[in-house]
Amino acid sequence: MKEKIFAALQRAVEHGDIAGANVLVLKDGMEQAYCEYGLRDMEHKEGMSRDTIFRMYSQTKPITAAAVMLLVAQGKLDLSGWLGEYLPYFWDVNVIQDGTRVPAKTPIMVRDLMNMTSGIVYPDDTPCGILCGKIFGELADRLYGNNPMTTQEFAGKIAKAGLAFEPGEQFRYGASADILGALIEEISGMSFRDFLMENFFGPLGMKDTDFYVPQEKRSRLAKVYDYGEAGLVELRTDHLGLRYERDVVPAFQSGGAGLCSTLDDYANFARMLLNGGNFQGKQILPQAAVRHLTHGGLNERQKPYLYEGWVWMRGYTYGNLMRVCEDESQTTLFAGKGEYGWDGWLGTFFSNEPKYGITLLFGVQQIGMGQAATLVRKIKNIVMGELA
Repeated sequence: MKEKIFAALQRAVEHGDIAGANVLVLKDGMEQAYCEYGLRDMEHKEGMSRDTIFRMYSQTKPITAAAVMLLVAQGKLDLSGWLGEYLPYFWDVNVIQDGTRVPAKTPIMVRDLMNMTSGIVYPDDTPCGILCGKIFGELADRLYGNNPMTTQEFAGKIAKAGLAFEPGEQFRYGASADILGALIEEISGMSFRDFLMENFFGPLGMKDTDFYVPQEKRSRLAKVYDYGEAGLVELRTDHLGLRYERDVVPAFQSGGAGLCSTLDDYANFARMLLNGGNFQGKQILPQAAVRHLTHGGLNERQKPYLYEGWVWMRGYTYGNLMRVCEDESQTTLFAGKGEYGWDGWLGTFFSNEPKYGITLLFGVQQIGMGQAATLVRKIKNIVMGELA
């Protein structure tokens, strides 16, 4: 298996699809394979290594969902409660219909944030997406100044921007997880970062996972690459209001995209979930919370909207900020029923297969994701072919 994975990585790097990547495979919590190939820094010829730090982008979302579940298990948060009960500025939200603002008939439920059925979107060319884009634009404009936007301020601005549809009516991938970060802060009385440090990163030994990368670790942060006319080129991007260098603790601690991590750190989080919330004898999450976390949440009316944007998601549902395999006969890659996980904008990938006890983690920093996504699907099929 290791030879096959290594060969796949080598082909991708030598073909110019990616600068470098690494892969970690576990079964029943035990390492089965680790592979690396290529560079994390092409300019300085620094190779990909096991301790390379990646900008996780949307692979942040499963950790945010786990944090929400911890508050639910503690009796501090009700998934069926109205978001406005916790963040009052979400009581009076409007739906943007044909360019006009109409008061929402139904308030946003906390569960809607977990399932991306809230009506909150990411920037795009729709009327609501354009308004959302202005907020992300302001976030970026203030990123290096003396008054950066905070997690709470961001959530308040999103509430005023409006929704793309009535809460609960559709699925639309968007900034819901960022609002969950603000919700966690409000309930816990802590910064989102401190909450994760105390309840997850510390207990799980995730020593290289944070919303920023300290100076002494900065050389391990992989550079981001895009496709140029002459091959791969570094692209220094502050996408979604996140500083490229991740050199300071951010005021905006993004629950949807903000974390940096390594394969080994994220593997500890994955192990904990596969082990019913237990990690090295410590119960991080109750088993009931893990069961709920790792099951999809879309109803039959909402699912078609999932497949509209992502044809590859057929056979899956979505819930609690992760994909969940419902029908393995419909998937385009080898997956068992109940497989769950998520990926990131720059190509990082996480998969847990409860049916087979398999965890797969893939690290890369590549914009344009097409070739990186193809590569990770090939690797997942290798792993499942060998271990499932």
